[in-house]
Amino acid sequence: MPSNPIIWITGASSGIGEATAYRFAGEQASLILTARRAERLAEVQQECIRLGARCEVLPCDLSNLSGLDTLTDQAVALFGRIDIAFLNAGISQRSTVLESTPEVTRRIMALNFFSPTMIARRLLPSMIAQGGGTIAVTTSIAGRFGFPLRSAYASSKFALYGFFETLQAEYYADKIRVVMVCPGRVKTAISLNALEANGSTHDRMDEGQQNGITADKAARMIAVAIKKQKPEVLVGGPELLMVYIKRFLPSLSRKLARRINAI
Repeated sequence: MPSNPIIWITGASSGIGEATAYRFAGEQASLILTARRAERLAEVQQECIRLGARCEVLPCDLSNLSGLDTLTDQAVALFGRIDIAFLNAGISQRSTVLESTPEVTRRIMALNFFSPTMIARRLLPSMIAQGGGTIAVTTSIAGRFGFPLRSAYASSKFALYGFFETLQAEYYADKIRVVMVCPGRVKTAISLNALEANGSTHDRMDEGQQNGITADKAARMIAVAIKKQKPEVLVGGPELLMVYIKRFLPSLSRKLARRINAI
C-alpha cells in the first residue's frame, strides 16, 4: 500500500464507514467519502480534515444503480487514482421469507450486492492501469450461513463472497487484492435502518448490536487488514465462533442458527 494512499469509502456517514474514515484520516490518507446523507457526510469530512487528511465527498444514493458508473469516474478523477476502495454501504432486514415483499428483496440486493459489484467492475481498469489496487468489501457472518429474518440480507452477503473471490482469482496477477470484511455484532445503526417486511425501517437497536463491539474497535481491525491486504478479516466478538462451528461441525451450526438471535 502507498505511504499516503487515496481511499474511497462508501457508507461513510456513520458506523463502520465513518470510524474507518477517521482511522485512515489520522494516518494522513487522502479520502473520498460517499453516503446518501449529504449533511452528515459533510460533518464526517470536516472531522477527517481536522485529523489531517485531504478529504472530498461525493454524496450519492448507491441503490440508484444507473448513476454508479458516473459516480465511480468522478471518484477516480478527484485525485487521479484510487489505491483502496472500501465498499461498505449496506442495509439489513428484519422479516421472514413469507412476510418479505419482492420489493424489499430488490432494495437489499441493489444496495448490498449490485452496488459494490458495479463499482468494482468500473474501478478495475484504472486500478490495473496504475499497477494495482485494493478492494475491501463489507460482507457479514450472515454471508456464511443463514439466520432467521435475514433471507435477502444473507443472500446478498453470500453473493458478495462469490463475486469478489472470483474477482480476486481473475485479477490477482494484475496486483488487484481483495479484502473481505466480515463483521459480526458491531454497535452501529444497522438494526435501526434495517427493512421490515413492508419496507419500513426497523427503528430499534437490537440486543445483538447494542452489545456488540464499538465501531472504532472494528475500524482498527479493518484498517490493519486492509493495509496488510488480508484476504479476510473477521470483526466482532464471541459470535464469530459460529464461522468455525460451521466449518468443523456443520450439523451443530444449523441447530444453533435456528435458535440464536441473528446478526
